[in-house]
Amino acid sequence: MAELVVEEVVVEDIASTMARYWWVFLLRGLLAIAFGVIAFTYPGITLAVLVIFFGAYALVDGAFIIGATLANWRHMENHWLPMLQGILGVFVGVLTFRLPAVTALGLLIYIAAWSLATGALEIVAAIELRKVMKGELWLLLSGICSVIFAFLLMLNPFAAAIGLLWLIAVWAVVFGVLLIGLSFKLLRHSGALHQSQKPSFAT
Repeated sequence: MAELVVEEVVVEDIASTMARYWWVFLLRGLLAIAFGVIAFTYPGITLAVLVIFFGAYALVDGAFIIGATLANWRHMENHWLPMLQGILGVFVGVLTFRLPAVTALGLLIYIAAWSLATGALEIVAAIELRKVMKGELWLLLSGICSVIFAFLLMLNPFAAAIGLLWLIAVWAVVFGVLLIGLSFKLLRHSGALHQSQKPSFAT
């Protein structure tokens, strides 16, 4: 019984932390949509260039996550999920820029691995968060979206460049929309937390 209570406290702490930094999810969503729009707007862009853009997105996205996690480190009981997700993003981003000679196919494999790991972590987080808030569906869907994207990349690494471009662009836009939806849900949750924390005065 005591272990169950401790687990619920930890999950509530994670939820409150995510709610406090709802704007990070909003920025990540807007960044993903911007990346997708670039891919749609410039269909003539080469796959190698698009992969570099993706690496930049992963780097910035990971930096946002790590920054938010470190800023709230003392108030979090469970740091490993967001921190691991952020480190993976930064790692893929740095790898993309440090190994320019790697073929686009090799970089696609790194991207697929990052997307799969990120999606899996988001699904785990969503399953935990369902106990304390209703907005976990957005996080769950974004995780599923990333996992499906990763498997499609792995199953079709030799597909035509234009097909891969559209696949990456569609994923970025859908993923961004889901993150924005999650951010607004977290904003509402944050408002509810502030209301519950206000002292009540008997009349």
